[in-house]
Amino acid sequence: MPVPEQRRIIFRHIDEPGYTNDIACYLRNGGYEVMKRAFTRPPQELIDEVKKSGLRGRGGAGFPCGVKWGLVDRKSGKPIYLIVNADESEPGTFKDRYIIHQDPHQLIEGTMISCFANNVQQAYIYIRGEFPHGARILERAIQEAREHNFVGKNILGTAYSCEIYVHRGAGAYICGEETGLIESLEGKRAYPRIKPPFFPAVLGVYQCPTIVNNVETLCHVKYIAEVGGEAFAKIGTPNNTGTRIFCVSGHVQRPGYYEFETGKVTLGQLLNDVCGGPLPGRKFKAVIPGGSSAKIMRFGERYKGKRKAGTEMVDYDWGVEDVPMDFDSLAMIGTMGGSGGVIVMDDSVNMVEALANINAFYSHESCGQCTPCREGSLWMKRITTRMVHANAREEDAALLKSVADQIPGRTICAFGEACSWPTQSFVQKFGDEFKAYYETKKTRPADALPLV
Repeated sequence: MPVPEQRRIIFRHIDEPGYTNDIACYLRNGGYEVMKRAFTRPPQELIDEVKKSGLRGRGGAGFPCGVKWGLVDRKSGKPIYLIVNADESEPGTFKDRYIIHQDPHQLIEGTMISCFANNVQQAYIYIRGEFPHGARILERAIQEAREHNFVGKNILGTAYSCEIYVHRGAGAYICGEETGLIESLEGKRAYPRIKPPFFPAVLGVYQCPTIVNNVETLCHVKYIAEVGGEAFAKIGTPNNTGTRIFCVSGHVQRPGYYEFETGKVTLGQLLNDVCGGPLPGRKFKAVIPGGSSAKIMRFGERYKGKRKAGTEMVDYDWGVEDVPMDFDSLAMIGTMGGSGGVIVMDDSVNMVEALANINAFYSHESCGQCTPCREGSLWMKRITTRMVHANAREEDAALLKSVADQIPGRTICAFGEACSWPTQSFVQKFGDEFKAYYETKKTRPADALPLV
């Protein structure tokens, strides 16, 4: 099957020679024209366009953007806030920071259109603390937009006013979770909030209705306002509309970021045809399709079942390379599209040692609020660290699975799933390596092992 051409919406101009991140260049390429037209339309009409588009959030969960907007409490009389989630701390994901560095005004335009549609008068861009250069770029871009009356008081001569502020986080993975982000924005420790009520649409920042959208998602809103919801819904596949940016890292010849219509490219096409295939003399062994918290896929396994095609249910029989890269297809085979971070591992990788690195990360990043997550992530780290330092035991695979199985569904936020899914899937898919690790490491000196 031929590889589809990249359909660039977000990256339409981003790599053009001479394209810069200042407002003069953005205006020369049609910048803020969509916003000007959007501000002449009724706000509810813009919300309806986003609902018709079928746009799903690009931050990880894939929740429909229009539905999220529809859940906002508009009857309380409290001000509505919008927060741009630019924390991007999922390992293997690097698309949002590239948008910020190369085309920040696209984000600002999409944010302002979203603010106008939802009667938001104050918005925040919450950016990860490790992105100081990105924060400076955003500060400058907002000032440029303010000078051109695209942000601030009486925007474009209307009665509508809205300010955008950049808020730098402290560099914690948990701040990517919506309510943890809100707690951090309010100056508190980033402990995710207990639900109900539905957060943050009812009680978000400052106990007011709040919309939290990802950087890539808001850039899509700008395009939806430009072409209309129905036209956007024709891009991609049903229930997986628009384009997705895939961040491919690891053992491929051409790692990078690639934008395709959602569901129109398979994993095999992405890795082999677009990214050049495995490194010379190597073979693909495993891939994580949606950031490090997504369950791993093992090359050589097959997935069988039924899927919806139009109005009918049809059989599917896929190898790993046949899987379409969309939210629903990846969910059907037991993993997820997540944040679009595709992490590739070849046959040089030891899966026990790879899991040890992942477990070390999640143990470090747990906020500690929930006992199953705080203790479970630490136990999993201790087990895999002990294993790679020449102290593996025959029962370690079963022990790891037992610990991981006690975490999901028992925590306030989804971090419990995020830290347990890698262990569950690694042990399930590569149980043979975990069982063999005890024998293979008995003769290997501890000083020859990787530090975790």
